[in-house]
Amino acid sequence: MFKNKKIKIGILIFGVFLLGVAIGLSRSHRVSALSNSMYEDLKVFTDVLGLLQKEYVEEIHSKDLIHGAIKGMLETLDPHSAFMPPNMYKEMQEETKGRFEGLGLEITIKEGILTVVSPIEDTPAYKAGIQAGDQIIRINGEPTKNLTLIESVKRLRGPKGTQVTITIMREGFTKPRDFTLVRDVIPIRSVRYELLDQYYGYIRISQFQEKTDGEFEKAIKSLEEQSKGTLKGLILDMRNNPGGLLDQAVKIADRFIDSGVIVSMQGRREEQKMKFHAHPNGTFSRYPLVVLVNSGSASGAEIVAGAIQDHGRGIIMGTQTFGKGSVQTIFPLKDGSGLRLTTARYYTPNGRSIQAKGIVPDIIVKPLQPEGEKTVTPKHPTEKDLERHLEDIEKGVPKEKPKKEEVKKEEAKEKKPLDNQLERALELLKSWEIFKNIAKGK
Repeated sequence: MFKNKKIKIGILIFGVFLLGVAIGLSRSHRVSALSNSMYEDLKVFTDVLGLLQKEYVEEIHSKDLIHGAIKGMLETLDPHSAFMPPNMYKEMQEETKGRFEGLGLEITIKEGILTVVSPIEDTPAYKAGIQAGDQIIRINGEPTKNLTLIESVKRLRGPKGTQVTITIMREGFTKPRDFTLVRDVIPIRSVRYELLDQYYGYIRISQFQEKTDGEFEKAIKSLEEQSKGTLKGLILDMRNNPGGLLDQAVKIADRFIDSGVIVSMQGRREEQKMKFHAHPNGTFSRYPLVVLVNSGSASGAEIVAGAIQDHGRGIIMGTQTFGKGSVQTIFPLKDGSGLRLTTARYYTPNGRSIQAKGIVPDIIVKPLQPEGEKTVTPKHPTEKDLERHLEDIEKGVPKEKPKKEEVKKEEAKEKKPLDNQLERALELLKSWEIFKNIAKGK
């Protein structure tokens, strides 16, 4: 079993949307015996390595070749598996603590194009008006077409105070536009909260970090104090939440569920088959609960939404989620680099796989277009848009590959939570209270 049980989901690596599920490991790796055919293949590899070192026009370092080969291997797998050189692996570990320097963008590669999933609130990208669905055509004048996600990250990141110009193409633009941004420290505030109309709590979780559960508990207590103990309902907003640490996502779900399975994992190895159960201790009062999600809600956010939905603990509202249902394990390597490898799939309490499908809300509420803006809204990328994504598997039986469908359009930019989806959630909670009183004959 694991010595380090920090199981990480949807890690926001270097301020981009990599949508991974990661299990932090600190155990040694046992290498299984290689077959004769693999020895033959490795012989070809070593022959090529020798020829490159001996015959290539310029002197090259073997370490660079090895890292390049590993990177190439990972790129033949699903889009969430990746090789991280030592500097990137170190920065990834630091970012799970909630701080990095850059622009504040969550990005992915969609159909070979670097695409914004969402800008992080109160960051340079957010303030400059970068929107979900924006295509980043160039970075500092260099085309992004052939860049990997990790290579794009390296160009977008940088010390606080330095500038970077990104060229954006957006639906509604007649031609690409340049945005020059100044990099800054990006402190990711995991939990925000507010009391609405004196009696209704609003809590937004932007991603799951080391202190999310503790901050969430403080938010609930503060809302209860502000309402003087008369809290009548709660809105949990996980729109554009790309995930984070699994243990924190499980703890948040555990706050609302007092028994049963929260999430299960299925992989090839026995230790990759796990179930996480709810506990009665620490469960909040059974406030009427509405959970807001959209196509930017992924991984850990989908685990929480799926658990609440399957247990009938609350109502899921918004639009269909991203559909990130695979698990990535982070393997630290001897030279300080890291391997991020897809090792399992996860399932909701009822055994539903959400891979490439997502969580379908109980009540569909599409966002309204802000006044004064064009009616054209960009496409919001989902898991099934990613090249080489894993196909959905229900109870171990592979599904037929679905036909490619046009991605549903969504609102490009999420504003501060005064929007039609939030208003609908608040109306639902108020209606809940009214019908409860009617049932009591008041």
